[in-house]
Amino acid sequence: MASISTSRQSSMTDAKVDTSGIDSGYTSGQSDYSPSSSTTNLPLMSLTKAHISHLNDQLEHMHPMDILRFCKIMFPNLYQSTAFGLTGLATMDMLSKIQEENPESRTVDLIFLDTLYHFQETYDLIDKVKARYPNVPVHIFKPDGVNTAQELENMYGPELYNTASELYDWIVKVEPLQRAYDELKVAAVLNGRRRSQGAARGSIPIIELDEERNIVKINPMAAWSFKQVNDYIKENNVPYNALLDQGYKSVGDWHSTVPVAEGEDERAGRWKGQQKTECGIHNKKSRYAALEGKSSVIQPVA
Repeated sequence: MASISTSRQSSMTDAKVDTSGIDSGYTSGQSDYSPSSSTTNLPLMSLTKAHISHLNDQLEHMHPMDILRFCKIMFPNLYQSTAFGLTGLATMDMLSKIQEENPESRTVDLIFLDTLYHFQETYDLIDKVKARYPNVPVHIFKPDGVNTAQELENMYGPELYNTASELYDWIVKVEPLQRAYDELKVAAVLNGRRRSQGAARGSIPIIELDEERNIVKINPMAAWSFKQVNDYIKENNVPYNALLDQGYKSVGDWHSTVPVAEGEDERAGRWKGQQKTECGIHNKKSRYAALEGKSSVIQPVA
């Protein structure tokens, strides 16, 4: 029986933890945590697969806002990873409201991966979000060593997303997210996946363990439909991407996102005509093992 230890917390190097009898879980540091202590000293916590199953049973029929309230208390060093799609925006709005209930509590900060190829409408939305939600800080991570698309293309050649799709995913999404986890010492992360989005997302639980990345992943709106999310956005006057009024339902990079036709799945506009359904951050980390640490020396054929 194996356990997952969150090695990002440096205090774990000196901790003596008896993990015998633990099926699978994660350990997030030593037990001397206080609100003013360093995030490198997080409370010791192990979650078994049976316990995760129990939590999912209890959370399944709860409103996402109640799920978020629970997770904010339950998980130390909790963050939200978002590309500012509708589900992420609804989650962010709920987190802001929860923060207002207890302003002295630790915020749940956002992680945004700037691939350098987002639509201008997406960047405009980020500015609106920062102004509207000052109690939800945003951390932006870019591909390592570059700040613009031109710099990325100078390094790897033009249209890397076409010439070497896996390498592109690693450089602009997978590696920056792992860097964010390491630098911010993330123990648990909220994301915007929902079952109604179909494909591999059709049966996701609310709480799951990413054993390869040593992270607890939480899908607070897993049970909600697109209509429920959209209704929440409208009812709460949440700012959203202007592209959604132009037929888009899921917005990613400009080179791989198109509007969705009537009757199509909401993510049908992502990687249109390709077998691809995920950008990399929700694939197994081992898929990119050959690229880890090598992207700086790999030069795809232009």
